[in-house]
Amino acid sequence: MYHSEEVRRLAPEMDPLRLGMGWKLEDLEKPKVIIESTFGDSHPGSAHLLKFVDTAAAGVAAAGGRAARYFTTDICDGMAQGHDGINYSLASRDMIANMVEIHNNATPFDAGVFIASCDKGLPGLLMGIGRTDLPAVVVTGGVMEAGPDLLTLEQIGAYSAMCQRGEISEAQLTYYKHHACPSCGACSFMGTAGTMQVMCEALGLTLPGSALLPATSADLVEVARKAGAQAVELAKRGLTARDIVTRESFENAIIVHAAISGSTNAILHLPAIAHEFGIEIDADTFERIHKSAHYLLDVRPAGRWPSEYVYYAGGVPAIMEEVRHLLHLDVMTVTGKTLGENLDGGYYEKCAEYLKKTGVKKEDIIRPFDAPIGDKGTIAILRGNLAPEGAVVKHSAVPVEMHKALLRARPFDCEEDAIAAVIAHDIKPGDAVFIRYEGPKGSGMPEMFYTTEAISSDPELGKTIALITDGRFSGASKGPAIGHVSPEAAEGGPIALVEEGDLIQIDIPARVLAIVGVRGERKTPEEMDGILKERRAAWQPRPLRYQSGVLKIYSEHAVGPMKGGYMK
Repeated sequence: MYHSEEVRRLAPEMDPLRLGMGWKLEDLEKPKVIIESTFGDSHPGSAHLLKFVDTAAAGVAAAGGRAARYFTTDICDGMAQGHDGINYSLASRDMIANMVEIHNNATPFDAGVFIASCDKGLPGLLMGIGRTDLPAVVVTGGVMEAGPDLLTLEQIGAYSAMCQRGEISEAQLTYYKHHACPSCGACSFMGTAGTMQVMCEALGLTLPGSALLPATSADLVEVARKAGAQAVELAKRGLTARDIVTRESFENAIIVHAAISGSTNAILHLPAIAHEFGIEIDADTFERIHKSAHYLLDVRPAGRWPSEYVYYAGGVPAIMEEVRHLLHLDVMTVTGKTLGENLDGGYYEKCAEYLKKTGVKKEDIIRPFDAPIGDKGTIAILRGNLAPEGAVVKHSAVPVEMHKALLRARPFDCEEDAIAAVIAHDIKPGDAVFIRYEGPKGSGMPEMFYTTEAISSDPELGKTIALITDGRFSGASKGPAIGHVSPEAAEGGPIALVEEGDLIQIDIPARVLAIVGVRGERKTPEEMDGILKERRAAWQPRPLRYQSGVLKIYSEHAVGPMKGGYMK
């Protein structure tokens, strides 16, 4: 018996209430499928999702089920940048997960189709799926087309900083802003949205090849229809999300994450998602898998091509084929087949037709495994007396000059002060810019996007300074940026104890991030331990930045950055 039928017998008002909103008598006994999406007029990644919702509902009906549409609209990190709105970004992920739990458990369903495109929508839905353990199929909402000359949105931050420095005109910046987003869909680069679309597929929760499709394509509409039908099939089989997603599934996802040079935000999202599935994934798992991984995807922001080109090159299945020998091929997927069986099933013919129109070869987009862009992974976990619990750096985006450096500390207690110093040229080569009290408990763990863009777009600073924060970065960020420093400043982590002129050692090959001197003078490790002990004794915790509302709740309950920033 379907779970919804058991509950229906306990709740005699269920039938009349459903009939009151247009259900037919025959619908009442069908397998019931929740279609949960982030549709809303909130941003290009969600404004187009209703057509996929309705198509999935039609797929459910054709397979003999009855769909119910539920909505929890997400916010856009791009629209939230540059003001305190970005502080709500990470908290919104957990609120979306909460609404999935509420929607399903208040009116139980037998399966679900979950539809989103972007940074917090997809992780939030995945967390909710793990928590409720429904039979579930994810539909990712695709990516927007690139603009003129392959213009994509992640370039706007750099152009804005260039305009502020007088390097381009206001008219040029306006042109770029007006042409960077020519369609709906997630931003067309391998930022957090694109990364999480790939992670959904790598975890086995989407139909094969469905991540990163152009949002305007008929192919994606067909994916939504098939997803609705497949959700009914999973309900009939009783194959739930936790039957599909295992520790091995997460290891597969991290292997693929390394191959695509995915966003550092995945180190927040995958552990939080795993936690909801009853699995613990820590930063050392990323370090172990990334350390010798081959980086294959030549896609922006680090590479040449917009992310829609990934579909033309064969999509996630083509990436997985290149790292096939590293993957757990026996993991189950939503097709009801193993990953290995899916990869053997063929997929690429239509993609090849699209690729011809670009004039670009598949190997220009997805490198062969034995001819990688890099063979030392793309993300490293740094530790030391500055980050005892770890910090994250996307070393594939860091200039080689900064892989080993000894820098002078320039601490700031908020991003606004730091970016003002960068723009005003108060930051000099050899500085380590600290932005602290921006972790989950400090201010909600916002992105430091504009500061990183201001630094990376500066020809001199981009190769001579570092940005170090207990906050996080946009998936589009480039340059010498180290984030997620843990413990965070609001919890009294060592980043709160850094003072002007401290010597900061960065050694990415050795995975070290440490305070090694004071006022420009080197100290022994024992001397530094004593100095930090004295500073800690004088440190006073700050009052919560937010005294009411969602961010108060989030800051009181969020775990640390390296654990995923989820609410406990």
